Amino acid sequence: MNIIYKLLIALSLFASVSMSSFAAEPAKRIVALSPHSVEMLYAIGAGDSIVATTEYADFPEAALNIPRIGGYHGVQIERILELEPDLVVVWASGNKLEDIQRIKELGFKVFDSNPKTLEAVADELEALGELTGNQAQAKQAADDYRAKLVQLRNDNFAKPEVKVFYQLWSTPLRTVAKNSWIQQIISVCHGDNVFVDAASDYPQVSLETVVLKHPQVILQSQDEGNIIGINWSEWPEIPAVKNQHIYQLNADLLHRAAPRALLGVEALCDALDKAR
Repeated sequence: MNIIYKLLIALSLFASVSMSSFAAEPAKRIVALSPHSVEMLYAIGAGDSIVATTEYADFPEAALNIPRIGGYHGVQIERILELEPDLVVVWASGNKLEDIQRIKELGFKVFDSNPKTLEAVADELEALGELTGNQAQAKQAADDYRAKLVQLRNDNFAKPEVKVFYQLWSTPLRTVAKNSWIQQIISVCHGDNVFVDAASDYPQVSLETVVLKHPQVILQSQDEGNIIGINWSEWPEIPAVKNQHIYQLNADLLHRAAPRALLGVEALCDALDKAR
């Protein structure tokens, strides 16, 4: 154990010296610890620089060939040391805090990709462009994203509101509220989230409460376990059930803070349009 510990310290000192010496150099060996950051790096032309990532990083198809070094339950710090990346893109909301802290202690250059708003996706594309030397492609990707988001807001703001229940998960039954990522998408589409004012961002709710809210549309993430978890046909008094406005949407498009999120916005808006 002492030998391993000394080796880690030696490597961390080496990394610290290396990082301070070449801080201004574009990153060419990147560990990306989230699916959304992998999508961002590919969007700005830096995908080929990713030397490792985590589970569920599956877009674009080339990402499936990237070595995996962990996931939500933790990452293999020793593998990061072996790979000697010049940039580690962490995810404060999805990686273990002790892992992030250890990576920083070891001297690696760290960027926290954790966009909280739809607009922040474009900002992070540009930030990653600066870190990787892909400024021009990143700016183009960010500009295209911003323009499309503005168009989606303009196309939907005057439409009649539709009462929406978003089924995040079925057992227990969970939904989304005002500070959630999904709520931002619902707002773009001019939907009226029936649980927008819940006390937490991802509240657990009862079937009976959903019935009382009378949503006109029920949206479900496309996970099979979520879809089959509740038989909504047993609740015909709900307008969404009565009028058959229950739709399944691609969770990767809706839940990942990446450029493809705009495809998720389009899909959700289309579902609400069917009920208008």
